[in-house]
Amino acid sequence: MSPKTIIEAKNISKHFERKIALSSLSFSIKKGELVAIIGPSGAGKTTLLNSIAGLVSLEHGELLIDSYPNSHYKKGKLFAKKVGVIRQQFDLIGPLAVIHNVLAGKLSEWGLVKSLLSLLIPQDKEVATRALDRVGLADKTFELTSTLSGGEQQRVAMARLLVQQPEIILADEPVASLDPARAEDVLDMLTKITLEENQTLLASLHSVEYARKYFSRIIALKNGEIFFDLPAANVTDHQLSQLYQLKEPV
Repeated sequence: MSPKTIIEAKNISKHFERKIALSSLSFSIKKGELVAIIGPSGAGKTTLLNSIAGLVSLEHGELLIDSYPNSHYKKGKLFAKKVGVIRQQFDLIGPLAVIHNVLAGKLSEWGLVKSLLSLLIPQDKEVATRALDRVGLADKTFELTSTLSGGEQQRVAMARLLVQQPEIILADEPVASLDPARAEDVLDMLTKITLEENQTLLASLHSVEYARKYFSRIIALKNGEIFFDLPAANVTDHQLSQLYQLKEPV
């Protein structure tokens, strides 16, 4: 039995003033796929991810998450179990202890009282501890998040996703602010966890090398359109030079 389609875009379009951000994009992604989105700056990568996350409204077309439009999930708990987001900026609160940032993955499930209580006495502490152990930060549980390195903070964000347990992870330039060694460490851990949890990963990346190494499929965007959509192993240097308009070696 083939995996089910978890994300499906049907001729989706989005404009910002006079700029075309997305132009009649159509594609589908199966559950469990690791998909990298590449392309020049301004190609529409972040807009596409924000559309899937329900942060940007589309003007035309239809975007389905597990066969339903975003509006079906009404945000909150139901949507949080479908889609989780990790970004270049980490979206963490620096003055809070690591455990509180990790437990933010539970906020959609908790009521207001439990959420406020957790700021005083961390709730579901064991869940957070297990997640931090998986990302190699069990010894940082009660440290201030702002004191951690960039790579460690991105691992805190991954632990938060482990607690949230979404079916789909959207990663918007997750390693753009990290040095190459830390970037490789984060991507290796992120893709392994995604596979272990049978999740679907859709990540925008500047690095073609990382896209080829860690992802099974690459969707290339250019001027808001799909330039190619191929298995990572089939992407050629010629296609990449055309995508980024680089001069090919003679």
